[in-house]
Amino acid sequence: MSLVKRTRIYATEDVTSHKTENSCWITYKGKVYDVTKFLADHPGGEEYILKHGGQDVESVMKDSEEHDHSDAAYQILQEYCIGKLGTNESNLEGEDWIAPDDFEPEVTDTAADFEKNEFLDLRKPLLSQMWNSNFSKSYYLKQVHQPRHLTDSPRLFGWSILEMCTRTVWYVVPFIWLPVAANLFLRSAVQFTRPIPTFLQNPTLPWSLTSEVTTDALVKTVICFFLGNVIWTLLEYGMHRFLFHIDEMLPDHPVALTLHFTVHGVHHYLPMDRLRLVMPPALFFILETPFTRLAYLLFPTAMANGIIAGAFTFYVLYDTMHYALHHTQLPAYLKHMKKYHLAHHYKNFELGFGVTSKIWDYAFNTVIPM
Repeated sequence: MSLVKRTRIYATEDVTSHKTENSCWITYKGKVYDVTKFLADHPGGEEYILKHGGQDVESVMKDSEEHDHSDAAYQILQEYCIGKLGTNESNLEGEDWIAPDDFEPEVTDTAADFEKNEFLDLRKPLLSQMWNSNFSKSYYLKQVHQPRHLTDSPRLFGWSILEMCTRTVWYVVPFIWLPVAANLFLRSAVQFTRPIPTFLQNPTLPWSLTSEVTTDALVKTVICFFLGNVIWTLLEYGMHRFLFHIDEMLPDHPVALTLHFTVHGVHHYLPMDRLRLVMPPALFFILETPFTRLAYLLFPTAMANGIIAGAFTFYVLYDTMHYALHHTQLPAYLKHMKKYHLAHHYKNFELGFGVTSKIWDYAFNTVIPM
């Protein structure tokens, strides 16, 4: 059994937040101690420990002029050990960093990385490690936002049939979702002309009725389509910021951390993984279902289909552009967006949530300074 599973690993932020008489933690030689129950028994008085609550006490305990400690004191301290302190080093870039045009990060030494950070072993399936993890939420967030890079996609599952579902080549997205968007667009145009059966009753029907579409109906559909484009840009920003980066509200529990890792954490952990840069169709289906249901509740069916068609089309643009921002040489505007998006990964993951544009970053003051 690995050290990660035997000993809980904490970030410095975990310790510094515990410095009151109700919860007092300290660190000593890389280990974390919860000395709350020892406060009343401390020979020097509880005030002395509270003065150093949330801090490292190695130098203090060695300072005989400050407070002399016997060998027994160190033995007693071990009784209150609750874990160890993880590494505080960061491989994120500085505030002035801008991705070069030929950006190509170095490949991570997986053995050295695991030995140093005791986070996830990239040589083994990752989700089982997350599920059985014993690091705190703070340490997880610190590590998952420090990118690693491999030449091949690491495994999420041990079972190959499940692993296959987690890897998606970029062209699967337009191949699946553009025909869906086209069908919805035509259904909208026909429905603005006359009633037709539902998709489940006759999924191919609108293709045979295109000759009946009037100019007025087509104009209405196009307006709905462009409204869907705008709605998607807001959804893109909102889901990225408030769902994928729900860091502060994330419960400190392996189940919640595993879910976070599966949905978006793995992308920040392995940002250049070519097979995990676009959303697997099953995951997008799960995420889009409540929004499409809401569209049908808020709008007449003809309008809803046009809006959803526009949103799906922009989703395809978003996901394929996302892949391109990581791995393709691009023209001027997209080259700038590539630098902007890579800054989100390598400089400041708490800003820069727009992928196709910065419009909502400007609106909500989350622009990354470039």
